[in-house]
Amino acid sequence: MPDTLYESNIKSLPLLVRGKVRDVYAVGDDRLLIVTTDRLSAFDVVLPEPIPGKGAVLTSVSNFWFRLTRNVVPNHLVDMPLEEVLPDAAERAEVEGRAVVVKKLDALPVEAIVRGYLIGSGWKDYQRTGTVCGIGLPAGLQLADRLPEPIFTPSTKAAAGAHDENIDFDRTCELIGAALAAQVRDVSLRIYTTCAAYALERGIIIADTKFEFGLDAEGRLVLIDEVLTPDSSRFWPADSYRPGTSPASFDKQFVRDYLESVDWDKTPPGPHLPADIIARTADKYREAEVRLTD
Repeated sequence: MPDTLYESNIKSLPLLVRGKVRDVYAVGDDRLLIVTTDRLSAFDVVLPEPIPGKGAVLTSVSNFWFRLTRNVVPNHLVDMPLEEVLPDAAERAEVEGRAVVVKKLDALPVEAIVRGYLIGSGWKDYQRTGTVCGIGLPAGLQLADRLPEPIFTPSTKAAAGAHDENIDFDRTCELIGAALAAQVRDVSLRIYTTCAAYALERGIIIADTKFEFGLDAEGRLVLIDEVLTPDSSRFWPADSYRPGTSPASFDKQFVRDYLESVDWDKTPPGPHLPADIIARTADKYREAEVRLTD
């Protein structure tokens, strides 16, 4: 497992942005180097301690899904060796296994969320209104119930420190246009359905997930960022899944549950994580990677 990396420090490329988890560098005018660090964000706040090896896991899992879904939608990966982008061996060693070269694209201002199960903010909406993001659901559903069919429930994309906001499909159409919104919805549902079936064969329920998309110079839809990782999804062990209870998870929900148990108002700075929470979180991420990609 690569050394822990909280923040990359590449001097040979211009740093464009440090996100909640990823550091992004310019590679010429049309490409980017994305470094996935071991930072962990919860409730849209970056926590002070990293999760060892997390960035390498996210990179491995994303690359796996990018390959598996490229017949559904193009993705942003570029077939360029890291040595070509970072000829300096010391710089390369810092980010080996957690860096990818991608096309520079115009990111859409929405996150494409797909829910297959009733949990999280969707459960809270359902309890209050009987709907999730304006989509009506049958009465009498329990916590963590499987939905009759997966639903598309987009949100806005928040900057670091801000909170994403759930929006309905009409608002999505206002933001990106009706035709593109429909394409994002249909592609997202297809990716989720295909990959959730694959994961279930390996003992993992993908309860929900988020995708991000961009447009290339010709206006074509391209899958970007990360795909179906323990950061962007809820992964549940299928063998212990029981509706009516909050399932165990292979993802950062474990950390969210811990943070809900402490006195924190979910604003920066985030609280320090105990060593055992860090270690168990790292183990959960690695187990998800092994189950899905081996």
